[in-house]
Amino acid sequence: MPTSTVGIFAGLILALIALTGGFGWFLLALLFAAVGYVIGAHLEGKLDLSALLPGRSRG
Repeated sequence: MPTSTVGIFAGLILALIALTGGFGWFLLALLFAAVGYVIGAHLEGKLDLSALLPGRSRG
């Protein structure tokens, strides 16, 4: 699925959360989305988090 399509769906879901839950739930969903993006980017190899993970060297 193209990244733009995923972005559209993510935006729609965040808009629904903001409408039903309020601003606090919107911020919480936004935080979870950011954490999910970072984890996904790390698993795909687009982002290297080895400096942030103590005791996990790839050498």
